[in-house]
Amino acid sequence: MFKRKAKEKKIKTPKFQTFRDAYAVTKQVRPWIAPALVAIFISTFAIGIVIGIAVGHPVYVGFIFLPLSFLTTLLFFTRIAGRAAYASIEGQIGAGASVLMAIRKGWTTTPAVAVSRNQDMVHRSVGRAGIVLTGEGSANTVSQLLKDERKKTERFAPGVPIHEIVVGDDKDQVSLRKLQKSLQKLPKKLSAHQMREVRARLKAVGGMSMPIPKGPMPTRAPKIR
Repeated sequence: MFKRKAKEKKIKTPKFQTFRDAYAVTKQVRPWIAPALVAIFISTFAIGIVIGIAVGHPVYVGFIFLPLSFLTTLLFFTRIAGRAAYASIEGQIGAGASVLMAIRKGWTTTPAVAVSRNQDMVHRSVGRAGIVLTGEGSANTVSQLLKDERKKTERFAPGVPIHEIVVGDDKDQVSLRKLQKSLQKLPKKLSAHQMREVRARLKAVGGMSMPIPKGPMPTRAPKIR
């Protein structure tokens, strides 16, 4: 029994730590998050009580709205935390790599496979859609870096689909918040076996050591309206 409790504790602790880290980052970017969460919980629960009084069962309806209030508050926090996570690293060196490496399933990313003197860079991701080269930095410099990296990649993985993405807010660029979603929307062209082969070929090419912004990143980009 003791071992089972210890095992459960090990499983739960990382989740709580992640939540705490996400809250800390969110509070730095959105200082009003604590009163907002309290207000949403109380408002949702109050609505339940009012409905309960109207139908003549305030305790019963209030009991139903209690978990609903927690859920509503959690959904709001998740949305705000996702935006805050992106806002906390925007403009930092390696922000694109941080977002790409946060994709837990289906993609592996090697950061900074090409870097300029001004720290413009290209990251390489491999998944079922093929190879994605993501550039961040000055548009002109990144364009040349992507061109050179594409030629090098084609030599190591001939015939494999290669996609190019430039991180930014200008036309034909992909914002940091939509970067994960852009990769996940790409059509799958490789089998799982072919994908592993491509990863093995490119593993020897490697990348460069670079600072990656720290902090909890959402594994899926939040929907921005």
